[in-house]
Amino acid sequence: MASKLVIVESPAKAKTIAGYLGSDYAVEASVGHIRDIPTPSEMPTEMKKGPFGRFGINIEEGFEPYYVVDPGKKKKVAELKRLLKDADTLYLATDEDREGEAIAWHLLETLKPKVPVKRMVFHEITQEAIQRAVEETREIDLDLVNAQESRRILDRLYGYEVSPVLWRKVQAKLSAGRVQSVATRIVVERERERMAFKVASYWSVEGKFSAGSAPFAARLAGLDGTKVATGSDFDDTGTLKGNARQLDERAATAVAEATIAAEARVTAVTEKPYTRRPYAPFTTSTLQQEAGRKLGLGSKAAMGVAQKLYENGYITYMRTDSTNLSGSAVAAARGQARDMFGADFVPESPRVYGKKAKNAQEAHEAIRPAGDRFRTPAQVAGELRGEEFKLYELIWKRTIASQMADAKGSTATIKLQADLGGCEVARSAEYSASGTVITFKGFLAAYEEGTDEPRESKKDGEARLPKLSEGAAVAVADATASGHETSPPARYTEASLVKKMEELGIGRPSTYASTISTIQDRGYVRRKGSALIPTWLAFAVTRLMEVHFSRLVDYRFTASMEEDLDLIASGSAERVAWLQRFYYGDGKDSEGLAALVADLGDIDAKAISTIEIGDGIVVRVGRYGPYVEDLVPTGVDPATGEVTDDPADGSTKPAPKRASVSDDIAPDELTPAMAREFLTQAADDGRVLGQDPETGRDVIVKTGRYGPFVTEVLEEADGEKPKRGKAKVKPRTASLFTAMDPATVDLEQALRLLSLPRTVGTVTETTTAEDGTEKQVEVPITAQNGRYGPYLKKGTDSRSMETEDQIFSITLEEALALYAQPKQRGRAAKPPLKEFGEDPVSGRKVVVKDGRFGPYVTDGETNATLRRDDDPETVTAERAYEMLVEKRAKGPSTRKKTAKKSAKKTTKKAVKKTAKKAAKKATKKSATKTAATKGAATGSGAERG
Repeated sequence: MASKLVIVESPAKAKTIAGYLGSDYAVEASVGHIRDIPTPSEMPTEMKKGPFGRFGINIEEGFEPYYVVDPGKKKKVAELKRLLKDADTLYLATDEDREGEAIAWHLLETLKPKVPVKRMVFHEITQEAIQRAVEETREIDLDLVNAQESRRILDRLYGYEVSPVLWRKVQAKLSAGRVQSVATRIVVERERERMAFKVASYWSVEGKFSAGSAPFAARLAGLDGTKVATGSDFDDTGTLKGNARQLDERAATAVAEATIAAEARVTAVTEKPYTRRPYAPFTTSTLQQEAGRKLGLGSKAAMGVAQKLYENGYITYMRTDSTNLSGSAVAAARGQARDMFGADFVPESPRVYGKKAKNAQEAHEAIRPAGDRFRTPAQVAGELRGEEFKLYELIWKRTIASQMADAKGSTATIKLQADLGGCEVARSAEYSASGTVITFKGFLAAYEEGTDEPRESKKDGEARLPKLSEGAAVAVADATASGHETSPPARYTEASLVKKMEELGIGRPSTYASTISTIQDRGYVRRKGSALIPTWLAFAVTRLMEVHFSRLVDYRFTASMEEDLDLIASGSAERVAWLQRFYYGDGKDSEGLAALVADLGDIDAKAISTIEIGDGIVVRVGRYGPYVEDLVPTGVDPATGEVTDDPADGSTKPAPKRASVSDDIAPDELTPAMAREFLTQAADDGRVLGQDPETGRDVIVKTGRYGPFVTEVLEEADGEKPKRGKAKVKPRTASLFTAMDPATVDLEQALRLLSLPRTVGTVTETTTAEDGTEKQVEVPITAQNGRYGPYLKKGTDSRSMETEDQIFSITLEEALALYAQPKQRGRAAKPPLKEFGEDPVSGRKVVVKDGRFGPYVTDGETNATLRRDDDPETVTAERAYEMLVEKRAKGPSTRKKTAKKSAKKTTKKAVKKTAKKAAKKATKKSATKTAATKGAATGSGAERG
């Protein structure tokens, strides 16, 4: 029987480690955190009225958090306690970062072991590393625990104080977060730049020249000694900067034509050496960026794949902001580079990289292949598949390349002058050609980093120019003029947003992926392809935060909080004092969160949720979503545009026009002209199709929020008081079939739609009454259209139909045949909307299908619903594979209802005693932590209270 118990976070990690330890060790997983701060609604009754009732934190006495074991982890905790009874030593082998340290401490506090406790840490899961970790244990690092606990308390206070303001002033059920609100602001600010951007047009000329048999291209650089404008010479307002000359189509064409007829000669030739150094090994940030660029993986998906690689012993720990490599790793990388590429590709001395981040704190080494000898991609090809293999290969290449020699080459620049003769634009033109030739590839033989934007691509690619001397004549083969427009700043991708957050010092390796996932899940940001687009809701929330909580979304302040947490982690700052300053302020220059929320003044909710787009048009974020509004100035006749102080008829100011707008339209794409089209459609009372011969009422077709529909117009009798509630008569309404066009639908079609549901026929069925007697009843079968498509209904029994046309054509016999078939779960099978190749992970064919809740991709094993910005018609295979990877990383969904019931049932039992103790001894936690750690280190077996 095993005498030593090892606890890790995940089952996969437990399985791998168990294979490296003998039969004396039992390795079990806690499956993440086992306890947390409950929400106020989950608090026991006796605690709700006490100091913990508002936040789950006693802000008056040392910011003491109140913890309860998660209801879903009760069984796991009981299992761990049972295993602990048979153990003589407990090893806490959770991850070595702050979160892992906190999990270890929570396990210690919950299990209350009476045997020696050892903290076991490692940054790779190999046999050597695990055996070394067993021998070289340490105590729980309370500074790391304090830092993680401070982060948790900080985020609870921030969210619980600020989110209710968003509920009241913007929209219900919104959330604010210390990092998520700042990340949202970054994306919104980029969209504002795009909205304010003014396009500038300019023309360029490219000439084709030759010297002997060596043709080359050169671009027009100047005219009569004045620089010719390119895209970089314009600012974001479309204004030309400096003294560059802007060419229009006429001028550029004239220069091109004159160049063809001109004689050209070389005026200058320069050549200089080119050196390019390799990139540092991966950190969490750079790994997510490169996985996005090269593999098309989102941050969350990339970290999910990396987690599996780490837990199965293929790479080192994947949450780190260090670029260091251990001595053995450097030796392994240099050795493999030498073996694969030759001695010339390895520098004389190892490369050492400095940390880009100010406070690298998550782990002690960069992300690299695990082990003292790296396995090549070819060696793991039989074990890894799909995205796991691709990511391992990426990490291996980056690590090897980091220890390789510089790439060497030369960059040559040739300047030419052409006499334009009698050209009306200029007398002479200067052309420039540049090219770089790589003479020694160095690290580029193994790896080259990608870029975030096409505009970042190298101006001068690898090209060989002919050997020319100053004064030499060259022949003009051709010259062409081309028109261009300046481009707005590119939207962030997940990769470039991670890069920006790292540059600003916002967030840490363990939070990048979750932050980006959160702002998308909350509806603040959506994806269109790889671009991140803010919603109008994000504009409103960011505006409120900037105006009333400017300090909380200030980049420098947010970064300083991360730095302060780093100080707590290193033992250089005290947790309680820092939380005290954040929440209550320091009494001098710094105002605390409590004062910020208490003294908000009057917040103009309408102004906060209003975004001007020009020409008197605004977008407002309302309770039911965004809408455009045409503002009617006071004293202006909306019909004539004349200024009138007091309308002659005594009428009041006309109500502004409004129309819903979809978030599918990016904010920078919504122009005043487009908004007016929406307003015109919304103001349209509908096209009258004719009158219903039975009722005499007008039947119209119009477009609403959920698409085109037909309806009848009900007219109220003169003098009759309008009816409300259940007494109000509602007009018959029916959505158009997907194949119908509002512009061509006629009265006959409309009346058929309004006649639904259609009775197909009736059947005789036997029913049993409560007293057991049976009787025959006639049950109608109806055909109708629903939210999820056309279907038949017989009592409470329904069957899906394949097409909308069947609603009017299906016969009773066909309906009975459909009911005779076994009821399928979901809708009847439809042909795929789109088909792709085999999934890189599962090896199964991937298709796009139309499901009950919308289109989704599936490989037959895993289903992933398409997001709003993913069009089934245009979604790519790479995007489909990525969604499946993300879905697998999330794991199976859990039943929330069960968890809630369990929470209610267990809260009373599990926390009754703890509640009383916590209420009385809330300030004794630091002493408890110290005692617990001393006991863990000495194995005194003392019971911990």
